[in-house]
Amino acid sequence: MKKCLTFLATLFVASQAFALEFKPFEQKAFDAALQSQQPVLIDVYANWCPTCKRQVKVLEPMLQEAQFNDYTVFKVDYDEQKEALKSFNATRQSTLILFNQGKEVRRSIAETSEDGLRRFITLP
Repeated sequence: MKKCLTFLATLFVASQAFALEFKPFEQKAFDAALQSQQPVLIDVYANWCPTCKRQVKVLEPMLQEAQFNDYTVFKVDYDEQKEALKSFNATRQSTLILFNQGKEVRRSIAETSEDGLRRFITLP
């Protein structure tokens, strides 16, 4: 029994090591993430937005997959972070912006399908 519990605890810790989190947007952290040359995803969301809620239900588990381990994800609050919206030229909530190697590579508005979101976040 003790070995079983130890094994389960090890699995839990290992799975948490790969858990990618949606971080609140902060300019300095974003700038540092861009400098890393790794993929960075910006999620412009609003708490009241049903499309944003559908997106995150699909994206959260998808981004836990090993192929996305090196991604950094920032949430930009549509109602509170107007300066960030201006800097990203984001005029709508449910906007996703993907950066790779320090540059914007694509953006999407209101995509909620699993296939569409997977194509959007998967880099060649």
